[in-house]
Amino acid sequence: MGRAVLSHFLALSCSSPRFAPSLSCTGPRFSKAPPANLFRSRHPISLSLSGAGVRCCSTSESVSKTSPTSVKKRVVSGVQPTGSVHLGNYLGAIKNWIGLQDTYDTLYFIVDLHAITLPYDVQELSRATRDTAAIYLACGVDTSKASVFVQSHVRAHVELMWLLSSATPIGWLYRMIQFKEKSRKAGDENVGVALLTYPVLMASDILLYQSDFVPVGEDQKQHLELTRELAERVNYLYGGRKWKKLGGRGGAIFKVPEPLIPPTGARIMSLTDGLSKMSKSAPSDQSRINLLDPKDLIANKIKRCKTDAFPGLEFDNPERPECNNLLSIYQLIAGKTKEEVVQECHNMNWGTFKALLTDALIDHLHPIQVRYEEIMSESGYLDEVLAEGARKASEVADATLHNVYQAMGFLKRRS
Repeated sequence: MGRAVLSHFLALSCSSPRFAPSLSCTGPRFSKAPPANLFRSRHPISLSLSGAGVRCCSTSESVSKTSPTSVKKRVVSGVQPTGSVHLGNYLGAIKNWIGLQDTYDTLYFIVDLHAITLPYDVQELSRATRDTAAIYLACGVDTSKASVFVQSHVRAHVELMWLLSSATPIGWLYRMIQFKEKSRKAGDENVGVALLTYPVLMASDILLYQSDFVPVGEDQKQHLELTRELAERVNYLYGGRKWKKLGGRGGAIFKVPEPLIPPTGARIMSLTDGLSKMSKSAPSDQSRINLLDPKDLIANKIKRCKTDAFPGLEFDNPERPECNNLLSIYQLIAGKTKEEVVQECHNMNWGTFKALLTDALIDHLHPIQVRYEEIMSESGYLDEVLAEGARKASEVADATLHNVYQAMGFLKRRS
């Protein structure tokens, strides 16, 4: 969810070994006024974990009836339905979801509300939303373990965004790097307010489900940092004894989520520029492998992708970003360790390696493409999945939203 991807979790002893938590936070509980600089975007990203964060809103968690120790941590993530889902979306997010759904309480959604922050094709939005949902399932998301739904089908996302907006200093939003970059490209006169405020919607997506962890790429750290600070700010302004005096539970309103960053695959780069992230918005389709690309198109894109003139192949040479990117893609697709890839490929020339990478990509993506076609041909199936996912998500979201309305002093609605 830079703009494409979002999610959340907290790594304790049961966390997946594939992921390393970064950023530490235990959630402040103030007995007096907080430091003057608390609500500024100042937390450095560290690679440490200290504590399990604020625990609240127990009604929104999966709790075993027999043992309180069996509470599952929650992960939420999503991908925008703009353009085709590509290899960067898959390796950086969706592929990692499959293992997480066995360990965590997982909710995966299609972030269609984020898709309208820049000009978009109105006729394509609905179709792209369905396609993205089908790709989730085709990649292995299991609806018996994870809830799959469309963001706009759970209205609490927008409601909470408005409430959070009232507590978000505008200076925080003006500092967001992606806003600066995208507004500069579009021109200030053509930029909608949503481009400025979408990080608040992203925070709503995360905080609404009392998320423990958020799987994020390198380019999404700043958005999660804002979410964490906004959670702390709202907890201080409206939580604790203030909330209890209004008849609420008291304590923290939101959990302060922790990031999970995959050790590899968090940032898949363009096939035409190893210094730029693979993106749906890139003008050239040659820059990305789409999950539904036919095998001849995959072969053509790999054949034409940018390489270099250095001998042999190697990871982590700053002068060879394309080499590092292509080897990383092969490592993830083939399911091998970095050491295994080095041993196999370090003496290869580009022609030999490109053939190897092409075959690996085609073999890996073929079953996904077959399953996608089966899902799209099953009339009504996808609609049922999305409706059930939205129902389950709404149960959690509505409980959080009720708490926020109460803590902020709104008159309770009588049915």
